[in-house]
Amino acid sequence: MPELPEVETTLRGILPHINRQTITKVVVRQCQLRWPIQSNLPQILSGKKIIDVERRGKYLLLRTDSGAIIIHLGMSGHLRILTQDLLPNKHDHVDIVFQSNKILRFTDPRRFGAFLWTKDDPHHHSLLKNLGIEPLTKGFSGKYLWLRAQGRKLPIKSLLMDSKIVAGIGNIYAAEALFEAGIYPAVPAQSLSVERLNSLAKSIKRILRHAIERGGTTLKDFINSDGKPGYFSNQLKAYGHAGLPCVVCHTLLQSMQIGQRNTVYCKRCQC
Repeated sequence: MPELPEVETTLRGILPHINRQTITKVVVRQCQLRWPIQSNLPQILSGKKIIDVERRGKYLLLRTDSGAIIIHLGMSGHLRILTQDLLPNKHDHVDIVFQSNKILRFTDPRRFGAFLWTKDDPHHHSLLKNLGIEPLTKGFSGKYLWLRAQGRKLPIKSLLMDSKIVAGIGNIYAAEALFEAGIYPAVPAQSLSVERLNSLAKSIKRILRHAIERGGTTLKDFINSDGKPGYFSNQLKAYGHAGLPCVVCHTLLQSMQIGQRNTVYCKRCQC
């Protein structure tokens, strides 16, 4: 599933091609996504100009002067820029055609994504209004995590993946940050000191920034390609590595279920 770095890379990939561009046509081939695309979306968007593109958590916001398109990539979705009108494939559900003749194409094989319109401030939309702090902001710190953990017995990994507490961190980057910080994923969040949580917050920021930098090398792939930003896969040390030796101590990595998600950890390095 695309997480914060992949969504940020997507934003950076499409922004130069659509910002300040006027929409001339919208083609909706499949409206039944996680939330149905409203039937009059092509009429609403025709003639509107994109005045900004933002990211909030795992959501992309394409702002116009009278509302915004809210996009979520779901489990397997992606966006790409076409410089010519290529024939759509089975899972190419939406095209936004611009006056420049470039096309923003939304592809979502599993249809768990979202492509919604709101005429109001998108940050007040029901999908976004309760999102937590952005992890790359100054306000995200060990002290913030400590305050949010007080009185809560849930595992620290579950706390990180609660979008009402931290926006944009999913299974991949939660596992990687906990490994780097040497914290056992199932430890009760409230039992961790500010010092350990500060180390964790620093690891989260470092790993997310590095993943965004890695994704930045694939920005060219947003034009007439698959539009999928380069994942951090060859840099992962824990996620997906169950049964392999720990890169630090060579103990075989273990896996367990936390919140119905598979979690990989090192029983020696993470305590």
